[in-house]
Amino acid sequence: MSKPDKPNNDSIKKLLQERRKHQQQSNPENLVSKLLKGDKKALAESITLIESENPDLQKAGQQIVIQCLPHASQSVRIGITGVPGVGKSTFIESFGSFLVNSGRKVAVLAVDPSSERSKGSILGDKTRMHRLSVHPDAFIRPTASSGSLGGVSRKTRETIILCEAAGFDTILVETVGVGQSEVAVHSMTDFFLLLMLAGAGDELQGIKRGIMEMADTILINKADGENIKRANLARAEYKNALHLFPPKENNWIPKVETISALEDKGNEKVVEILDSYFNQVKVNGHFDLKREKQHLHWLKETINEKILSSFYESDGIGELFSDLKQKIISGEITSYQAADRLYEFYQHGK
Repeated sequence: MSKPDKPNNDSIKKLLQERRKHQQQSNPENLVSKLLKGDKKALAESITLIESENPDLQKAGQQIVIQCLPHASQSVRIGITGVPGVGKSTFIESFGSFLVNSGRKVAVLAVDPSSERSKGSILGDKTRMHRLSVHPDAFIRPTASSGSLGGVSRKTRETIILCEAAGFDTILVETVGVGQSEVAVHSMTDFFLLLMLAGAGDELQGIKRGIMEMADTILINKADGENIKRANLARAEYKNALHLFPPKENNWIPKVETISALEDKGNEKVVEILDSYFNQVKVNGHFDLKREKQHLHWLKETINEKILSSFYESDGIGELFSDLKQKIISGEITSYQAADRLYEFYQHGK
């Protein structure tokens, strides 16, 4: 078996030149310059930097975010959630395609803190969203594949800023995970859309009251074929249920509509609802008020995340944590005593 040829000096020099060229093109200033012109490749590279676990790359990513801030906030941010199997991907493909064909620029993001265990679904969703993924005015970005909910949420919030700076005027933020991810998406969007199914037994089962209270609109999907009658019945039941909830602070009355994402039906109704909502909240001042509350919420969340990271990354905490965990399991100490011991060590190193 012959040995592979050793690289000659010319090939090494060419490789180094290409690497230096890539580094120059990928520095924050160049990326921001391209990103502000709508370059999707530069946008993707910038998002990769803020998602990186490498401190130097993270720092470069933060420089990009800071430079993009003056060019952000010029979009509508729509959160999308729903029960498993409701057809979120199909809806986003249908609705997103409708929007870009109407002259909008659409970015699709996701919040999925559980994807390290479940491997998530957004990558598969991207391959299924064929119409949207190939459209020049659309951008689909899988979420970071690991980390705490706070960490994933921060990356998604910063990704929103970059997408807005790149000229995307409509940001669709999908919850891939379940549970607290809905709360996280609600905290970073202007409008919260809940997708539901009809004909699955009791229409009000399988969805938490808190998520329904957060919803600005409920869409009954798969209202097609023999399911149309059941979808209309579900619409009536949800409308009645929403009357039991306290009125929203912004005086918006949540709407309930039927759609068929599979047949591309109902997108016009959704746009009408969105236009009505944003006209109302921008006139009564609640649009700006909600954005202000979001900024303060993100501030607190970022502080919490940094404190937690500092705690768990402190020298000796990992070893002490493992030791105390065994003592809790064996019944030698309580979890409260262990927490006090860890905090004392973190504060004073003893």
